[in-house]
Amino acid sequence: MDLLLESAITTAHAGYAAPGQMAGRSLEEWNAAYEKVERYFCAMRLRNKVVLAQLALTVLHRAQQRAPYEADLSATELAVEEMDHLITDWFAEILGQSATGADQMLSTRGRLALLLADMPGKWQDQFLALAPRPPEFVAAMRDAYFRAGPDFQLARMTPRPLDLGPVATLVNISRAPYFKLGLGVIWLGFTVGLIALFIHTHRL
Repeated sequence: MDLLLESAITTAHAGYAAPGQMAGRSLEEWNAAYEKVERYFCAMRLRNKVVLAQLALTVLHRAQQRAPYEADLSATELAVEEMDHLITDWFAEILGQSATGADQMLSTRGRLALLLADMPGKWQDQFLALAPRPPEFVAAMRDAYFRAGPDFQLARMTPRPLDLGPVATLVNISRAPYFKLGLGVIWLGFTVGLIALFIHTHRL
């Protein structure tokens, strides 16, 4: 991680080809990309500021290497892609899985394994770290990974009609023709009564 951080900082300073530019993109673009990556890592419950800065710079370093050759992608898009590649490759290595043809399930189960192994509480400095890694961390991750699958499945929410209870019954009744007729008669009687009361009071 230290080597990656040093390389990222060196590349960042070398990328200032023009004032306000880095790797052919504006500093505002890279700042937005940095914030996006940092928020993602925070969502994974990483709280150590030093670890967050190291990981974000590592991702931006990889994105900046691609930036001059992929002008159609924004700095944020490049950073998000590199972050996903970095995390997926790391999961494949630490979990003993093949990164070739890795699908979304590897990434999903890997993230769940991080929580089951209590990475945020015990191993924040090991997240995305290079080998060698503490054997107990590797063992905890692999055990959590197998506990997360293969029966683990992504939940799918199927829309269901709302059960309104008595309200739905009242609505259905209000749609009945006899109900509407009776309601009309009541209102007519109420209106006639008001008119009769008005005439009576004005004759006195």
